[in-house]
Amino acid sequence: MQPGKPGPEIPIGQHLADSIWQAQSFNLGTAGAKIFSGTAKEEFGYTVQQVENNQGKWLLVGAPWSGYSQNRKGDIYKCPITGSKNSCDKLNLQDSVNVPEVKNVNANMSLGLTLTRTPGDNGLTTCGPLWGQQCGTQNYYPGVCAKLDPVFRPQPAFSPAVQKCGGPMDIVIVLDGSNSIFPWKPIVEFLKNLLPALDIGPQSTQVGVIQYAVNPKFEFKLNQYQNNKDAISAASKIKQMSGDMTNTFQAIEFASTAGFSAQNGGRPNAAKVMVVVTDGESHDSSKTKAVIADCEKKGITRFGIAILGYYERNNIDTEKLISEIKSIASSPTEKHFFNVSEEEFLYTIAGTLGDRIFSIEGTGKGADSFKMEMSQVGFSAHYSSKQDVLMLGAVGAYAWSGTVVHQTGSQVHVLPLSAFEDSLQDKNHSSLLGYSVTTMRVGPNEYFVAGAPRSNHSGQVIVYTVDAQKQSHIIDSQRGKQIGSYFGSVLCSLDIDKDGTTDFLLVGAPMYMSELKREQGRVFLFSVTKGILNEKGFLKGPPPTMDARFGMAISAIPDLDLDGFNDVVVGAPLEEKEKGVIYIYNGKRDMSGVDFSQVQYILLTFLITIPFYITYMITGWFQ
Repeated sequence: MQPGKPGPEIPIGQHLADSIWQAQSFNLGTAGAKIFSGTAKEEFGYTVQQVENNQGKWLLVGAPWSGYSQNRKGDIYKCPITGSKNSCDKLNLQDSVNVPEVKNVNANMSLGLTLTRTPGDNGLTTCGPLWGQQCGTQNYYPGVCAKLDPVFRPQPAFSPAVQKCGGPMDIVIVLDGSNSIFPWKPIVEFLKNLLPALDIGPQSTQVGVIQYAVNPKFEFKLNQYQNNKDAISAASKIKQMSGDMTNTFQAIEFASTAGFSAQNGGRPNAAKVMVVVTDGESHDSSKTKAVIADCEKKGITRFGIAILGYYERNNIDTEKLISEIKSIASSPTEKHFFNVSEEEFLYTIAGTLGDRIFSIEGTGKGADSFKMEMSQVGFSAHYSSKQDVLMLGAVGAYAWSGTVVHQTGSQVHVLPLSAFEDSLQDKNHSSLLGYSVTTMRVGPNEYFVAGAPRSNHSGQVIVYTVDAQKQSHIIDSQRGKQIGSYFGSVLCSLDIDKDGTTDFLLVGAPMYMSELKREQGRVFLFSVTKGILNEKGFLKGPPPTMDARFGMAISAIPDLDLDGFNDVVVGAPLEEKEKGVIYIYNGKRDMSGVDFSQVQYILLTFLITIPFYITYMITGWFQ
């Protein structure tokens, strides 16, 4: 499951059409508006920010599906507000946003899905919440973010929830090279299929190979190759040694001593894994008990693989062979023993074997460390200049309950499951907390706010603080009134009278159903007192006959009518047969019962873009 903004995928970034005004004309006009167009398939316009630097005034536009249809890496465009140029230039951030020392999976990361200004450093932060990393054969999606400096150069990428693929692991593969193995090529192909599943590197997994028949010998040692490519290349060149004896336990003993020794690359803090591949009963089975006991004492996890081809070709009973290889395998046997009917079928177990090796306990992936592996950090973002905290929503954390990550400089604080567990009461682990984030200022205090649109199916908004000891404290919580409304998916903190204090919190429920069973949408209004939310009704929006998704986008905008109060704009992207409509509300000291002052019908579609486009039709006010 990978959550996305609710609703169908609708093109973004199309031209504005002629406007139809239904209220006071002083509010907003499109005469002289500067319009930038982008590719709808790239989701051009999903996020927008206006910035100014020493090179001019710019509109930065997110296109999180840039690269489609080959990929959805995403990117950012810069569009000049001043001057005659109406086209935008791509920043080409896709290949520069990488996390060092991990296997990056950038193909569908959706960079630009979030874009927020960070006034503390006069820059911006953009995130790709579907950025992944590869651990063995598994992909995880912790999300990635990168700051842009004032002239839009990307700074080193960071992933607050990046996974530790596992602690150091030393793997010694013991191959039977006796005469009965035929043909030899499938043995090499088995290695070439297994090695890519292992995270080979000096700080992670090392692999050595020993071949035996009468006597064992190194094909290569643990520290000989430092990456998958070199190890695979070496494995592909291994030749069968041949021999008329199969001294399996002598080879295991050699591997357990020399194979894992420090002299040959073994690391004292590494988990030890041995893989034994053979096609026949050993000639030294009398050593079984002592050799396996020594492996147990050294903490070596063993996988036994029996190739039955020679026995079946010669009509020999396989029972004793299978019994012997099972005696080599660690417990539980069913997880550490494999058999294949022919050498040609060895490749079929390589993937499963790699996964089982990767999941071995003791490799650094304890019970508590894999709760953020699908967190999608950066699904939402908001910067608190008062506390210099970058809030990052992580909707996939803790099995989709979600959480919020607070980042200050290089310091990362991931709020634990326990921080919100009692408030969410999320029995189904699907609240998606962090879908939206913002802050509210009340006097000298600032409160963090996070939306969880699937909490108990009706949605929820949680207000909290974090003390100096990084302990969170829930101040208030409000639940939605209708199942499936996505209450809390959009948050807007509103300072009506420009005194620096949050007067209202607007909460979007864009899938709120009207009595006519239409997704009309609704925006709930809460006044704020010491962080406590007091419901004051909702904003009047589209008629109940409309599938409008009113409230999919909400933005505070400057004082349009110059009455001393800031104003509000709300988007309804599916209204007018998906052409999109924006509603403008003139601010009042008491917003209860305030009707919209203007409706503008546009051909600009989709959720987030609409209110930001308005700011560019009124750049004189906004700047």
